[in-house]
Amino acid sequence: MKRIAIIGGGTSGLSAAITLERARAGGAELDYAVFEEAPRLGGVLVTERIDDCLVEAGPDSFLTEKSWGSDFVRALGLGDQLIGSNDSDRITYILVHGRLVPIPDGLMFMVPTKIAPILSTPLFSWRAKLRFAREYFQEPISRDGDRDETVAEMVERHFGPEMVERLADPLLAGVYGGSAADLSAAAVLPRFVEMERRYGSLSRGMLQARKQREKVAKAGQGSARVAPRPLFTSLQGGMQQLVDAIVPQLASGAARTGNRVVAVGRSRGKWMVAPEQGSPEEFDAVIMALPANAAGRLLQKISEPLSEELQRIPYSSSIVVVCGYDKRDLASVPPGFGFLVPRSERRRILACTFVHVKFPHRAPPDRGLVRCFIGGWGNEAALSLPDGEILAAVRKDLREIVGITAIPRFARLYRWRNAMAQYVRGHLARVRRIEELRAIIPGLQLAGNAYRGIGVPDCIASGQAAAKALLDDGKS
Repeated sequence: MKRIAIIGGGTSGLSAAITLERARAGGAELDYAVFEEAPRLGGVLVTERIDDCLVEAGPDSFLTEKSWGSDFVRALGLGDQLIGSNDSDRITYILVHGRLVPIPDGLMFMVPTKIAPILSTPLFSWRAKLRFAREYFQEPISRDGDRDETVAEMVERHFGPEMVERLADPLLAGVYGGSAADLSAAAVLPRFVEMERRYGSLSRGMLQARKQREKVAKAGQGSARVAPRPLFTSLQGGMQQLVDAIVPQLASGAARTGNRVVAVGRSRGKWMVAPEQGSPEEFDAVIMALPANAAGRLLQKISEPLSEELQRIPYSSSIVVVCGYDKRDLASVPPGFGFLVPRSERRRILACTFVHVKFPHRAPPDRGLVRCFIGGWGNEAALSLPDGEILAAVRKDLREIVGITAIPRFARLYRWRNAMAQYVRGHLARVRRIEELRAIIPGLQLAGNAYRGIGVPDCIASGQAAAKALLDDGKS
């Protein structure tokens, strides 16, 4: 019987575990154990019910276009729990000189695709708008294939510095907890890199991509009219429903929570896994579903080069603050999903979501939920601030930005230290080296948000791929 250890019980570890469990239930001769340092499985997927509100401590949803996320949910028997964001009220604002300015229609993730809304928006100067117009006529250029541009470099080449400061950087801070000046364009925006190679102009490339999607959709639906898909997908009872659905399906005794793995080794073709509590156990294979730096430390005696590469992947930390209000106290809040804050505004808040608008059912009709993000790349010191100081800073920013003066009915603060991998310049080359070094170590797989995607669907796919690779090894 093949024994597999999964080290790390977050989204990736759990998706690997349920993949192995289905194979075991289908007759595969295997056993597995999930070692998790925390007292619960699920990592950042934490949902709480507070004052009749559904509060997400970690991610509140995932991108609908990453359809394998929804497929995974349906396979767990939760298809009827899938919900979409309230896109009819989807407006996102950027704070510019202390004033909230809506992101105009026709901007597809920082790429202008419609003329009229871009010309009329106060988000950008006329000088920037002229730069956008010229970009449409940019031709494909030959580039040094070995040079890995940052997002800031690429966006500035096409659209100028205003687009970087007012849109690209705050967007990436909100999604990755990172900085456009550090993140790799090839790793973070691979579609843009391919569009530039093919069309030169990102605006032309985005328009062509939209036309192609519309053509495919029209061919698929025939004469029937199909409503557009929501941008975000979540679960009726919160993202923790994923965890609550998986854990009961795992084999009895498979979950080893509150038990940190302190060492791994190899002896006579087997893996030895030493937990903090209990004796070392022998396994045929290991899935490292940990942050890359933690995986690197455990693998130091297995492969020094692999360990070093893993530990060079940097991470950012963040704080999520959720405040619940009476709806009447939010009368000054503009309609929409929330706002993003450029670094130049020098605010504590990086991004803010009006949860009761994005997912209305998560608060009673007379309540509102406001979710704020703090920290991010280069601001690790925020994690060391006392709770009271953080909450006071959040309330100050909310008062000055959207006019909320009331004391919240409740406020919850969640700290996520080193939770988000940063795909900095050279990331894809590093991942290739990691994969080459891993491949020569029998029975080792890596999973998590450190490699080829940070979202919940990416972590799911990473865990599934790791488990399937080990199952396929057993068939050969």
